[in-house]
Amino acid sequence: MAKSESFTRRYVLGVLVLVYTFNFIDRQILSILLEAIKADLLLSDQALGFLSGFAFAAFYSTMGIPIAIWSDRGNRRNLIAIALSVWSIMTALSGLAQNFWHLALARIGVAIGEAGGSPPSHSLISDYYPPRKRATALGIYALGIPFGIMFGLFLGGWINEAFGWRKAFFIVGLPGIILALVVRFTITEPERGISENKQDQKDNKPSVKETFRYLLSKPAFVQISIANSLAAFVGYGVITWYPAFLIRTHELGTAEIGLWLGLIMGLVGGAGMYLGGFLSDKFGSRDTRWYLWTPGVILVATVPFGIAGYIAENLVLVLMWFAPTILAGNFWQATSFAQVQTMAQLRMRSMASAILLFLINIIGLGFGPWAVGILSDVLQPIYGKDSLRWSLCFFSLLNIWAGYHFYRAGLRLAEDKTLFETIQDEKPG
Repeated sequence: MAKSESFTRRYVLGVLVLVYTFNFIDRQILSILLEAIKADLLLSDQALGFLSGFAFAAFYSTMGIPIAIWSDRGNRRNLIAIALSVWSIMTALSGLAQNFWHLALARIGVAIGEAGGSPPSHSLISDYYPPRKRATALGIYALGIPFGIMFGLFLGGWINEAFGWRKAFFIVGLPGIILALVVRFTITEPERGISENKQDQKDNKPSVKETFRYLLSKPAFVQISIANSLAAFVGYGVITWYPAFLIRTHELGTAEIGLWLGLIMGLVGGAGMYLGGFLSDKFGSRDTRWYLWTPGVILVATVPFGIAGYIAENLVLVLMWFAPTILAGNFWQATSFAQVQTMAQLRMRSMASAILLFLINIIGLGFGPWAVGILSDVLQPIYGKDSLRWSLCFFSLLNIWAGYHFYRAGLRLAEDKTLFETIQDEKPG
């Protein structure tokens, strides 16, 4: 590949990582602010879990389908720029909320905007990177998640203590509008299928029903969806409630939490994102099953570390055992989306990502934080302020179930001879 082409695809990937970072700053800053919002607006854990989970996920997931149709048929770059502008403005407006419903409406606006972020980004990256490098590229793209969480915790924790939770939403939301202009005027829309030398049949525009039917005919997709949904259920529950757990059980302030938790989620989580894609490409190129066995093994192996971290009383041990959990929780995303992109036809790639994201977010983001909050309320009369600790501990066991479905997905992936041959054909030499 010419140097100019290599630079272009790396530049595009870098900008999309930054967009995804803003996505998760604006999405996850709510977690570090939950206790302050609870005290100000007088909300229950169940209400906060619903606000940070289902209220966001229902619209994020549902709107992802029609937006993906636009992405598969129109200009993906322009869609990303518009979506980024919308979610940035709605994040800033969250700071004006005077009650639960005001904040819920603002978060719904954030959700609608963010629904236009990942599906077109996955499709763009798939046209810049061939299948044998796709999991690694999507692993780099997914660094936006831990980076966004890290900066969201840093900024949210510090701004909350210095100026209050309302200003935190303003300060992290508005800069996204500038980035939207960068996307619109510096990224080039690539020809679809160019990374695989595939001919784009522009008249072939599969409907949502046809795309669903096609993907459901792939047993590997079904198993990936189940595994991803379970892993996301645990992961979003942890990300949302872990700051509140440290406040209640270990009596930390938000600035201190933002520092330590931000470092762990940013650096360790980032390592998990990159390694998850890189190692899956490395092992999967030798044996197709390991594209999906790699994250499954890591996820199951780190369950004991998570439980140890919730039970420990010493704060150093709590954070030390938390690190492997975050590493493993980020292993599965890049390779899962990479395999789904490889399965999908050219004009259904955004839709394929949107469908997988729909399942992940309805089950994971929608019900994960909500379920943790409900169980915490149920356990509160027995365990008091430690009810959240035991709720998180219980739900961490679901990663074993997720690991089983990653194992099944790997077997099914190897049985899909068409997909296997596509990946093998992309090997160098």
